[in-house]
Amino acid sequence: MSNFKIQVHDLMHKAGSMREADLVITLDEDLGVGLAKVAKGSDIDLDLRLESVHEGLYVSGGLKTKAEAECSRCLDPMTVPIRVDIQELFAYSLEVEDDLVIQDEQIDLEQVIVDSVVLNLPFTPICQTDCLGLCVECGAKLNEDPGHVHEAKIDSRWSELQKLVEESED
Repeated sequence: MSNFKIQVHDLMHKAGSMREADLVITLDEDLGVGLAKVAKGSDIDLDLRLESVHEGLYVSGGLKTKAEAECSRCLDPMTVPIRVDIQELFAYSLEVEDDLVIQDEQIDLEQVIVDSVVLNLPFTPICQTDCLGLCVECGAKLNEDPGHVHEAKIDSRWSELQKLVEESED
């Protein structure tokens, strides 16, 4: 049985019944790609409320986890807290292709969790709002040395005059 599945036989076809579930799911693979992801082996904490309704089971609550990321400006590693509210209806029968369905007296939260987490990962994570990033010429971290500067490059059109100045100095 997948660690995303929850047995719900006690709630099926009993409209008005309710159960709360606090679960911790350990990921078998990474969620997300790019600068931020929830790594394999990370835990997702679920605080759910399962309610039996006429059409099926209504699942509401929230999830918490932490994503590993790199700052998009300075490339320092960072941790991003992820908190997402969940509200889904698991139907007794499939009416629309996108419906979530109760199968074998259990609900599978995998797609709900994957979609919720991945859609809430930051596209361009930033370690702090005033992060200065990296120097475009040498790659130095500007947060560590905010006064970092380079000599201004000489326009290539003046390079022959620069050669004359250098020769006259010798």
